[in-house]
Amino acid sequence: MTSAFEPVRIGAWDLPQRFVMAPLTRNRAGAGMAPTELNAEYYAQRAGAGLIITEGTQPSAVGQGYLDTPGIHSDEQVAGWRLVADAVHAKGGRVVVQLMHAGRIAHPENKDGLETVAPSAFAAPGQIVTATGQQDYPTPRALETDEIPGLVQEFVHAARQAVAAGLDGVEVHAANGYLPHQFLAPTSNQRTDEYGGSPENRARLTVEITRAVAEAIGAERVGIRISPAHNIQGVLEQDEADVAATYESVVEGIAPLGLAYLSILGDPESDLVRDLRKRFDGPVILNTGFSSVTGLADVQDILERDLADVVAVGREFLANPDLVRRWREGAELNTPDDATFYGGGAKGYTDYPTLG
Repeated sequence: MTSAFEPVRIGAWDLPQRFVMAPLTRNRAGAGMAPTELNAEYYAQRAGAGLIITEGTQPSAVGQGYLDTPGIHSDEQVAGWRLVADAVHAKGGRVVVQLMHAGRIAHPENKDGLETVAPSAFAAPGQIVTATGQQDYPTPRALETDEIPGLVQEFVHAARQAVAAGLDGVEVHAANGYLPHQFLAPTSNQRTDEYGGSPENRARLTVEITRAVAEAIGAERVGIRISPAHNIQGVLEQDEADVAATYESVVEGIAPLGLAYLSILGDPESDLVRDLRKRFDGPVILNTGFSSVTGLADVQDILERDLADVVAVGREFLANPDLVRRWREGAELNTPDDATFYGGGAKGYTDYPTLG
């Protein structure tokens, strides 16, 4: 029987236990969208996790979606991430950066007037917070076919920047309604070139990005996150047969690469999640989703039933920097302050108490 506290090797990293800190957007980047000493402190406090996956981080200026999210494309940003890497490593931790291109989940006001791009010219439903208030998502410009290689290289450049910053690796974010996920779903991708139409074509960009990043920095330092049938931000995947075919194409495309891991956000009981785990010959991280809080009993149950090798935990890490210790000792958990999740300073970020 596998215990959550057993060590495991994932890619290039030896994890002391099987808890991963899930990527959590906190909107606290500094000037130039560079990480700060405050961000470094936040991640270092949570270095007890088996592996930290950082908040979504834009690989290019165009890729920014929300206010005050960090980038990893400029030298200033690399210097900021070096603060994070050094601080986490000083506490004995491991940290990879999640590369997130927001695509149409963006607004020009949040990125110095730069345009919003997507697979097709369809605006996302709803609104986004900008410096001047809530605004409708704009209609994005559909990327031209000859722009795709350049987009792939944005991820490659960001991955190399991560290595330069001393981070342990990267995660390609192909989930949650952002750009690669927008290509995967027929509701947001109505292209007629080789990146649209069939499930194989819609999976092509995700596979190309992941392959190029793996070739650039080593597959053992690269993971990928997917969220099959996760209907979010107007990216709808409701045809079960199409969803299965699309994500089978993704997994079959990345399986030969020897990646560090495949991270799946989804119901561990679903036939699709179970099937994808079988198709991927490598470690699988499971995240049970936004609507649930993953507790220690949930983690242990998932591992005992061999539904994943490692489990990602989000909300509980927000308020409990020493979460692994608290769970190991059976200590009471802090309650997260929802009002401080997004934006602000140290309050609700680095001021949660730890065990003495």
